[in-house]
Amino acid sequence: MASTINFLRLLADPTRLRLLLLLEQEELSVAELQGILGMGQSRISSHLAQLKRAGAVEDRRAGKNVYYGLTKKEERNSARGPIRDLMQALAREVPETARDRTALKVTLRKRQDKAREYFDELAGKFGRSYVPGRSWQALAHTLITLLPPLTVADLGAGEGTLSQLLAKTARKVIAIDNSPKMVAFGSKLARKHGFKNLEYRLGDIEDPPIAKNSVDLAILSQALHHAIKPERAIQSAHRILKKNGRIVVLDLLSHRFEKARELYADHWLGFSEVRLHELLERTGFREIEISVVAREKQSPQFQTVFATGVK
Repeated sequence: MASTINFLRLLADPTRLRLLLLLEQEELSVAELQGILGMGQSRISSHLAQLKRAGAVEDRRAGKNVYYGLTKKEERNSARGPIRDLMQALAREVPETARDRTALKVTLRKRQDKAREYFDELAGKFGRSYVPGRSWQALAHTLITLLPPLTVADLGAGEGTLSQLLAKTARKVIAIDNSPKMVAFGSKLARKHGFKNLEYRLGDIEDPPIAKNSVDLAILSQALHHAIKPERAIQSAHRILKKNGRIVVLDLLSHRFEKARELYADHWLGFSEVRLHELLERTGFREIEISVVAREKQSPQFQTVFATGVK
């Protein structure tokens, strides 16, 4: 750094401060920084150019990608007391830095999951050509039978198709829905199919009528975007789970199809991976994993995001 004054000028801009705090932890590409900061490529590139001219960051090419990181000198400086203390003190005045840390975790997990691209490609081929007896429905039935005998809460169960699949091997399934008609319909189906371990209860996913610390698995399948306050639904799932119990969330990735509010009574237009990670982490879940598991080709091209964590 040419001088302490130049360094202070760099830190005076909140975006450059956020960049330095991120690059202090990990080398990142412009595309990764776009995802973390939620900013356009040109804006980020402009700030990186200023930081590079000042000698604070350097770039490294790896194949088609260019990664930015602190220069070796700045790494040494930031590891020492005064400069690092100054950056951390300023960071406390920028509200976005907490979200940046969570977004960085999500970004690095995506990068580390080398198999993800392969499975995305494989998933795209599944069902492209007809093979007798092969379907997602058959695969779901097969995988569910491999589950151990758990006590499961299906929160926002609707008519309970998933609940009835789970009841085949679960110790007990409690299906929660706020629609009396859905609960009545699901209960009738459960009796018809002889599921004595499947119970439908009328209730809200933000305060389900389930005892504290009583279930092994809590599932929110395409239900969270209907919650008025999603954080309460996640907190309630945490409350009813036993220690080391697991939450599973399947929902829509954030989108801009406004008609979903009217057509499907959606309160939220999906959730970003970062938002789901924040909800789980703030509630106290650990071993959090987030990934996009399905992409529809037809408009509006909804994507399904999978999130899980352990209490």
